[in-house]
Amino acid sequence: MTGKIQTTVLRISGAIDVVASIITSFAIIVLVAAVLLQVVARYIFQQPPPYTEELARYAMIWAGLIGASMAFKRRFDPALMNGVKNGPPWMQVAAEIIRSAVVLTYLVPILIYSFYGPGLNPARSFLLRHSKTMAEALPVTTVWVAIAVPLMILIILVHLLARWCGDGWDTRRAAPD
Repeated sequence: MTGKIQTTVLRISGAIDVVASIITSFAIIVLVAAVLLQVVARYIFQQPPPYTEELARYAMIWAGLIGASMAFKRRFDPALMNGVKNGPPWMQVAAEIIRSAVVLTYLVPILIYSFYGPGLNPARSFLLRHSKTMAEALPVTTVWVAIAVPLMILIILVHLLARWCGDGWDTRRAAPD
């Protein structure tokens, strides 16, 4: 049963990573297209559309945040204690526990405050405040940008769980059945 759970978590993590790759690729394409349009419109037509800078900024936020989850999955994130890769298994497990504690210590409070504000008041949450704020040049609320923060955190938490299910952090462990 445990092997099935591990396999399921690893598959979910892999599928989420594929979706994250698509989202990030799309955001980068939008970013480049918006900047290109702005440059062409500014220097050739002397009249850039008012939305290009804001669209590029929002696409950069999405690409950066969702791309961060991809970096975490691939272990391109800043690593602590790399020297224990060749150490004894107990030291590798201890290092992974410390890494996981750092990730959780940093991300869980941000996730909580995405949905709850000070005093755990949902009316003052990050997302609710953004749902009432309109973008300057685009006809959308900024919640569509802000939602990338908790989404990135949730994706990283799934990838963290996948690490504990054997997603390559200890190459000497056998792959789940």
